[in-house]
Amino acid sequence: MASLSYVLSHSSHVLSPQTPPIESNPKYILYSSSAQCRHPISLLRSKLNRMALVGQRLRRGTQRKQICASIADVSLEKSTENVQLPKGDVWSVHKFGGTCVGNSERIKNVAEVIVSDDSEMKLVVVSAMSKVTDMMYDLINKAQSRDKSYESALDAVREKYKSTAHDLLDGEELASFLSQLHHDIDNLLAMLQAIYIAGHAMESFTDFVVGHGELWSASLLSAVIRQRGFDCKWMDTREVLIVNPTSSNQVDPDFSESARRLERWYSKNSAKIIIATGFIASTHQNIPTTLKRDGSDFSAAIMGALLTSRRVTIWTDVDGVYSADPRKVKEAVVLKTLSYQEAWEMSYFGANVLHPRTIIPVMQYDIPIIIRNIFNLSAPGTTICRQTVDEESESLVSFVKGFATIDNVALINVEGTGMAGVPGTANAIFGAVKDVGANVIMISQASSEHSVCFAVPEKEVKAVAEALKSRFRQALEAGRLSQVAVVPNCSILAAVGQRMASTPGVSATLFNALAKANINIRAIAQGCTEYNITVVVRREDSIKALRAVHSRFYLSRTTIAMGIIGPGLIGATLLEQLKDQASVLKEDFNIDLRVLGIISSKSMLLCDEGVDLTNWRELQGERGETADMERFVQHVHQNHFIPNTVLVDCTANPDIASHYYNWLRRGIHVITPNKRANSGPLDQYLKLRALQRQSYTHYFYEATVGAGLPIISTLRGLLETGDKILRIEGIFSGTLSYIFNNFTSGKSFSDIVSEAKQAGYTEPDPRDDLSGTDVARKVIILARESGLKLELADIPVENLVPEPLRASASAEEFMQQLPRFDVELTRKRQEAENAGEVLRYVGVVDVENQRGFVEMQRYKNDHPFAQLSGSDNIIAFTTTRYRTQPLIVRGPGAGAQVTAGGIFSDILRLASYLGAPS
Repeated sequence: MASLSYVLSHSSHVLSPQTPPIESNPKYILYSSSAQCRHPISLLRSKLNRMALVGQRLRRGTQRKQICASIADVSLEKSTENVQLPKGDVWSVHKFGGTCVGNSERIKNVAEVIVSDDSEMKLVVVSAMSKVTDMMYDLINKAQSRDKSYESALDAVREKYKSTAHDLLDGEELASFLSQLHHDIDNLLAMLQAIYIAGHAMESFTDFVVGHGELWSASLLSAVIRQRGFDCKWMDTREVLIVNPTSSNQVDPDFSESARRLERWYSKNSAKIIIATGFIASTHQNIPTTLKRDGSDFSAAIMGALLTSRRVTIWTDVDGVYSADPRKVKEAVVLKTLSYQEAWEMSYFGANVLHPRTIIPVMQYDIPIIIRNIFNLSAPGTTICRQTVDEESESLVSFVKGFATIDNVALINVEGTGMAGVPGTANAIFGAVKDVGANVIMISQASSEHSVCFAVPEKEVKAVAEALKSRFRQALEAGRLSQVAVVPNCSILAAVGQRMASTPGVSATLFNALAKANINIRAIAQGCTEYNITVVVRREDSIKALRAVHSRFYLSRTTIAMGIIGPGLIGATLLEQLKDQASVLKEDFNIDLRVLGIISSKSMLLCDEGVDLTNWRELQGERGETADMERFVQHVHQNHFIPNTVLVDCTANPDIASHYYNWLRRGIHVITPNKRANSGPLDQYLKLRALQRQSYTHYFYEATVGAGLPIISTLRGLLETGDKILRIEGIFSGTLSYIFNNFTSGKSFSDIVSEAKQAGYTEPDPRDDLSGTDVARKVIILARESGLKLELADIPVENLVPEPLRASASAEEFMQQLPRFDVELTRKRQEAENAGEVLRYVGVVDVENQRGFVEMQRYKNDHPFAQLSGSDNIIAFTTTRYRTQPLIVRGPGAGAQVTAGGIFSDILRLASYLGAPS
């Protein structure tokens, strides 16, 4: 058995000759670093009282000191025969976290996993049961705050392990465990009483107290396995793992000393299965300490290195290492493999992978670490190992393995012309940071040496800024440094991949994805190893940025948050088309169009997850709220889980169109068939287009001219490829196309208008169509797209509404009076027919003469414009390339289905621009 060492601790007072013996003085705390073989306290009291008297003389006049006394060779058993420790592939190491051993049922599952492992030798590292470590820290906090509730809190810890033991054990194993548990609780109570009196706890006291959760878990699990008939012992790793505390709240393992102690321990405690405590260790002076928070992974890696095991398996509650935090990116995937360097980078940048230092011990021996899910044994997990170049396919995805974020950071920028070429400036800057104990997360410096920018945790930024201003006060006053500026509320986004090094296009793809999500980058850093590319963004953009880059590299669904404005005929038809096509877009094209809101002039429907489009009308009736455009836009745009937002304006409302500029400035894409913005005042149109060209925010309006016909895109294609537009001429109104296509012999003009109105081709008031204003708006849009700077008032329009009827009180009155004016149009039609021609109502953009107009014209019967039927539109582009034979675009140009289809096409074009497969 291992020898016992005990620590007699003196709590912040001066010993006096009247100090009572230790058994009656709670200020002296006795504890054993050999939890597996503790000597009854009663056998040592006399020796310890004698030591206390010696301590009085040693400490007289000295306050707040600790004396560590070692009583060697106190053993309850005779030494057993030494057994040599085997090493190498015979060993497999497992680590089970607190969640894995959170209750009796889970401990049974852990035991089953251990005994099912076919390895010859197994060492298992366990954490305290779930929440127990926090409970133990809480005991310390309560005691040093002189809160007597630490006693009931300690009873809660006792009860947790006691009830778990009753569920799992019986007979001698149960009796032995409970005896040791009660013994430990009594000792802890005495120590907490001393802390309560002293009002503070030294670090060694705290480490000793919080480590008991691991001791009890290891003891309990080993008893469960022994009860099943297996050879199993448990190890208090404070007897084996020796560490050197550092000044940075970390510890460095002493591998050579730990190896010697491990061999000595095993020679007296050999077993096929060893259950070891995680998290805890000892210093060279045998003072208990810990590997700090989340240190059980580190314990397992150290043990794996000491045994040169064939693998280290970290059991947790997730299926492996994800490409991004699945709580932030629902489409994150489990990575099959990671290199050691990739795992280290991702853990450094906050990914829930491993304790950041876990990788270091195993790298030396090329020991793979496997991350597995205790609750999903069918999942293969993630293997962290040394990778070769040909392990994965050569694709852009394979170069970037994962993404991680660090939130709540601030940037500090030290800037000034006096920094350039001055040796020691950086040393002075970071020396000041070191002096206040702050942690620098990222550094970025311009090659001109004019500025140094670095990121620190936000809670430390005030102290760092003050220290820098103090250190450089003279340089600031003299003007050699211009400023020490703080940029708060930042987050760091890191892209990690071992083979990003020297791979063209990775950085460009990353920055392009962020730009398309309208996310501004505040700082950039990349090491020469190129294992990671780090960018700093606004904190509120953190999740949006993470989703944008993950979507781009992993081809997860390009998700777009949509707000539908105006669920009238066109808007409702669009919603129906979205509903019918949603599943196909998701499965076949990786596009997730999520309607988060629908607003009409009076009410709106908002939904965080996306409106159910199968019954949106019913939902609007049941859950609709009073329409509030600003709140509607904020709801759709502020969903941080969706990086891209688009508002679809299906109205003809000029007030809605007036919001486009501000929406685009806020990074919201706009898609619309509403002609008002592009045909309104020229200065506003030019301002809108300039903003569109300057940003990655998109403004699509294909449906403003030809409904579902590709008029705008055709015009842009001609211009972008260097063609010169000479003339655009077309029949732009589906209503007027229908009327003139059917205005033949035997039919009066008023009869055809009445027929069109009954068929639903006209507006409720046909004068809106016959006035030509709608055609004029389309002409002005095309004229401006062609480079002409014209106002709507510059377009002469032939109004087909007889002047006496333009002021009629109602549409019904207009329709009643219209037959009175049939004679003139009938005459014009007859003249055209006699000449072998037809009448057509057209809009013309005469680019060569810098003008546009809308009028009724005559065309020969063999002209393309004379061949139309129904409500088709037709547009002819005459250009330098298509001078003798104009480029013709023809098809349905009116109706809810084709207009909604044109809008839908723009939505899919936006998705393609944002990263969806084209």
